[in-house]
Amino acid sequence: MTTLREPSAVRSKLSRYLPILEWGREYNRSILADDLMAAVIVTIMLIPQSLAYALLAGLPPVVGLYASILPLMLYAIFGTSRTLAVGPVAVISLMTASAAGSVAAQGTAEYLEAAITLAMLSGAMLAILGLLRAGFLANLLSHPVISGFITASGILIATSQIKHILGVDAGGDTWPAMLGSLAVAVGDTNVWTLVIGIPATLFLFWVRKGGSSALQAIGLRKRPADLVSKASPILAVALSIIAVIALDLGEKDVRLVGAIPQGLPPFALPGANISLIEQLWVPALLISVIGFVESVSVAQTLAAKRRQRISPDQELIGLGSANIASALSGGYPVTGGFARSAVNFDAGAQTPAAGALTAVGIAFATLFLTPLLFNLPIATLAATIIVAVLSLVDLKTPGQLWRYSKTDFTAHAVTIAITLIAGVEMGVIAGVGVGLVLFLWRASRPHAAIVGRVPETEHFRNIARHKVFTVPHVLSIRIDEALTYLNARWLEEYVLEEVADRPSVRHVILMCSAVNEVDASGLESLEAINHRLGDGGIGLHLSEVKGPVMDRLKRTHFIEELNGKVFLTQDKAFAEVSLDTGEPPAPVDHYMARGLI
Repeated sequence: MTTLREPSAVRSKLSRYLPILEWGREYNRSILADDLMAAVIVTIMLIPQSLAYALLAGLPPVVGLYASILPLMLYAIFGTSRTLAVGPVAVISLMTASAAGSVAAQGTAEYLEAAITLAMLSGAMLAILGLLRAGFLANLLSHPVISGFITASGILIATSQIKHILGVDAGGDTWPAMLGSLAVAVGDTNVWTLVIGIPATLFLFWVRKGGSSALQAIGLRKRPADLVSKASPILAVALSIIAVIALDLGEKDVRLVGAIPQGLPPFALPGANISLIEQLWVPALLISVIGFVESVSVAQTLAAKRRQRISPDQELIGLGSANIASALSGGYPVTGGFARSAVNFDAGAQTPAAGALTAVGIAFATLFLTPLLFNLPIATLAATIIVAVLSLVDLKTPGQLWRYSKTDFTAHAVTIAITLIAGVEMGVIAGVGVGLVLFLWRASRPHAAIVGRVPETEHFRNIARHKVFTVPHVLSIRIDEALTYLNARWLEEYVLEEVADRPSVRHVILMCSAVNEVDASGLESLEAINHRLGDGGIGLHLSEVKGPVMDRLKRTHFIEELNGKVFLTQDKAFAEVSLDTGEPPAPVDHYMARGLI
């Protein structure tokens, strides 16, 4: 019997690290047809995107194609998302440009080496974190911080591409520097570049907003219309190339992509430059975290639509292997992109094989189609980037956060401001730092409420929100957080201050229904509260203590030294201690009239 189970157990264990073994068993011609259709559409979309994002990263356009071949194949083997499309993305390209630009000048061999090193470092970090099952790290970056960073990055990226629309030389790593540089250079605008860039931008904006509706109006069904409109950048590329050739714009100083090397990527191990690694490991870590969070968010969103699931731990390994593959094939850091993943999903991709087939399409393009891109204007690629990244700029979230949570709004706003003013790396670090500080501040001041009994019920609610019944000599406090070193001292001060304001109090009941942990510091504060109240002749009682918490308290002397009782329910605690007024007993009907018994 044992021997029969062994192959299944081995297969299950291998499938955890090689998801291809799971979906590969179900593969058939029908799934292949769906994956092939999706791959064709994504390939058409990915060719101009790959060129554009390489340009954004400050790299030769062909590097974007290299980063879209082997990484897709490796993710198909190790990734768990059925529809995530991995490759160059805008935010990671911007971070790559910022990191590589800090150690070398764009256009040099050292700059390319830095970009490849970033991919290798990022891949190694992600893979190691995956093996350590550290997928929970995706939860360390709050939504307001991520949203703020992506919004600011979108603004930076769009601004950085304006120089290509104008055909001028401008630079800067921060928003003020970019704007200042553009203001100085705007007088040198190349009119012919503007003639290409503005129509391309307007066309792509129109297609994004109304292209699908226009295609449906002429009889195309909704799904094909959506897919065609999302693949529209390839039409902009084709029309721009035709315009360059017809108007001989290359002779009018319109900047072109130029010669792109033909052939498959050069496979080689990146050099082990220790000095370069020391300079780039922090940016590589930031790229890894941002790329992983973005990728997992996209993958989970798409998986939920088909009631599928992904494994964050295995996603780390999948993205890590993709980045290592990118480094080995002359590429730069990659991750899952929302736009192309959405297109892949809408086009009907069923398995990660669609990504592998897309890689075959990109490889075909590098072998045979790159000569056709010689006359492609840089301005068209810039227009592609601008239209793509402006969709990342979220202007609604700040207002929503302001109304919902001032602390989250603060983290969001600080992330945007620092990213724009100090650059992408400082923006991420500042956002994470502010988020942690605000979290610690909130955790150090937990919510607690004085509660009373709702008339004719056994329920207890906040006296500031409900009409409830209380008695002067009983103070009932509901604690709504775990008691840890972060908030234990605050609780101690809160309880003693409330007691000091109520001279008639003889009993304090701590309602612990929401307390799921009491650490050593929390225990010390409970002991201090017990002693201080006991010295004043006041009883301390606990109610509704959770089982695991009670088990730990029983292993200490606290329960023995407690000068009150532990009650199963708050209702029983209130009913019993309310009768102890410290005065001579009153008739039973007196207590009944007051709702105590």
